[in-house]
Amino acid sequence: MTSRKLSAGHCRQLGATPEAHGTNFAIWGRLAKSMELLLFSSEKDENPEVITLSEEIYRSGYYWHIHVGGVSAGQIYAWRVKEVLIDLPGNRFDPEKVLLDPYGRRILLGDCYNRQSSALPGSNLHCCAKNVVVDLRHYDWEEDNFPRHPLSRSVIYEMHVAGFTKDPSSNLPDYLQGTYAGVIKKIPYLQELGITAVELLPVFQFDPQDARPGKSNYWGYSPMGFFAPHGEYAADGSHLGVLNEFRDMVKALHKANIEVILDVVYNHTAEGGDDGPVICFRGVDNDAFYTLDENYHSTNYSGCGNTLDASHPMTKKMITDSLKFWREEMHVDGFRFDLAAILSRDGFGQPMSDPPTIRTIDGDYSLADTKLFAEAWDAGGLYLVGKMAGDRWREWNGLFRDDVRRFIKGDEGMVSAFATRLIGSPDIYHLQFSDPYKSLNFITCHDGFTLWDLVSYDQKHNEANGEDNRDGSNDNYSWNHGVEGPTDDPAILTLRLRQAKNFFVVNLMSVGTPMIQMGDETLRTQQGNNNVYCQDNSISWFNWQPTHHGREMLRFVTEMLRYRSVLKEEPRFFFSLGQALESARVDWHGVQPFQPDWGPNSQTLGLTAYDARYDIDVYAFFNSWWKPLVLNLPPPPNNPNGHWKRVCDTGLEPPNDITPLGCEYAELPDLSYTVQPRSVIVLICRSLKEKDHT
Repeated sequence: MTSRKLSAGHCRQLGATPEAHGTNFAIWGRLAKSMELLLFSSEKDENPEVITLSEEIYRSGYYWHIHVGGVSAGQIYAWRVKEVLIDLPGNRFDPEKVLLDPYGRRILLGDCYNRQSSALPGSNLHCCAKNVVVDLRHYDWEEDNFPRHPLSRSVIYEMHVAGFTKDPSSNLPDYLQGTYAGVIKKIPYLQELGITAVELLPVFQFDPQDARPGKSNYWGYSPMGFFAPHGEYAADGSHLGVLNEFRDMVKALHKANIEVILDVVYNHTAEGGDDGPVICFRGVDNDAFYTLDENYHSTNYSGCGNTLDASHPMTKKMITDSLKFWREEMHVDGFRFDLAAILSRDGFGQPMSDPPTIRTIDGDYSLADTKLFAEAWDAGGLYLVGKMAGDRWREWNGLFRDDVRRFIKGDEGMVSAFATRLIGSPDIYHLQFSDPYKSLNFITCHDGFTLWDLVSYDQKHNEANGEDNRDGSNDNYSWNHGVEGPTDDPAILTLRLRQAKNFFVVNLMSVGTPMIQMGDETLRTQQGNNNVYCQDNSISWFNWQPTHHGREMLRFVTEMLRYRSVLKEEPRFFFSLGQALESARVDWHGVQPFQPDWGPNSQTLGLTAYDARYDIDVYAFFNSWWKPLVLNLPPPPNNPNGHWKRVCDTGLEPPNDITPLGCEYAELPDLSYTVQPRSVIVLICRSLKEKDHT
């Protein structure tokens, strides 16, 4: 019993909402007959104040709600489903289980949290996660502006919030390492690098204990809630400090003209399979929030034990409400949907041709100016690359990654596929019916080898994960160039560095939006581990003291990215095939002009294109063969008597491999050029038209 002033409250907003003289609590619970709201005096309190909600006063339709006087921001709380109207097959109601609020804005784990204990029958009061009432109304966004970079000028930097600054080499104070505030301190590095957006690995509060014994969940693909930022990433661990520090980071990135994209996980939760813990959704309504099989067991299309049922009306509402929260309250610029194909499955796990959640997100006016990227497959074999319902979705292009890897390492029979990936994968996206930036192009991402490991290992080496090297992908299309892993051989190191540069040039030139992985610009290694989800240590963290080759790579990448600069105060020459295709066709070449070799044994390809915005002809040649070639160059299409000038040649010794933007380009005296083994060249020539090129 409580002496607090209680009233019916409302369900206009779910979660805990501070209002006049108290807080309104609201939760969905269609099968509950009575609910209990628990109010804790501290994180360790095991004797909370219990407020029982009867359906006669505190229920409207499927929703439970109550206004509790005297409760303000900072109050710790949770829920229990005390009694149900009917216990349907597949549900997991337990009147003793303490449950998180699905709409909770702050989640506390505390020292007592124990994932395994929450999986056992009976009360978990001694080890449960809890929510905190927070008031988001008074944060000062100052004059925060969304950068709104066009995809044609965007370069996305996939980054782990903690891993970016957690290594001691970051030279940050201990309390800032691995935090949102730590990211703020490193914004000048991101600006100098030249990226336009950071794509943050999951920042929803996740369960670090969701891993094998002795390991911790590092990546964060284990969400406990969809509205709460991960508390352990904050230097300020106070109840509201976590949210404010996240918003401080977003605001600071926006001031630096950098967008913030979240990697969001709406395909499964931290509750795992049937033997997993009861933390929130499973205890509120297992059958509604998850897809179950004919025997009422959890399906596993996510590969993580359960599958969220995005087709259920309440789950669909929760997902869209979560997106709006992160956009409106936290000011993020876009979302990358992990295993997005799952959102196309119905309540039984079967694919739908017109999935409601996918369509709703695509057409929601409040999300119209956000970027939407889909990982358009799942662990159950559903592969929807090029087939996502709706027009606004952009997709991670897994075929781009695989085909470019195979061509650059010299696999035969890849020239046609490589050319198709360069020009935006029209075999997938049918570019005559869509814009040329449907494809999110990447060579590496968090899931797999780093770029340096891609050119240093033939096989994965995941022994440190404790799964006998069975985990992680076996299909890496990698090449160690003669020695597995580290070597002191200067010839091998030089070739690996050249190949890494080749990958960068291809990714930045190709039609689509390029994404690079944190640390690839400095040749970060994971020692051959291609699945570091449980490695919260130096294997995964960014090393701020790169090797000699890492520093050389950083110089090259920084110069390359200057050609895609979007800074409004510094308009610059820019080229990508996407813009060329908007104004002219691409002509293909081999060693001889206009004679490309599409044969199964070919390992070379050249092209010319025209950038109408700057009246520049561009020639590029990609040589993945092991010998040098003497090229007969075509004349510049729009200036037949002009001379080609060299922008980039990865076969040359640094710093001649790339001409810094604004410097004089080396002019070729004639139409003959020797391209080195396994290298890429880019040449330009001004057209005959005269105009201001500033």
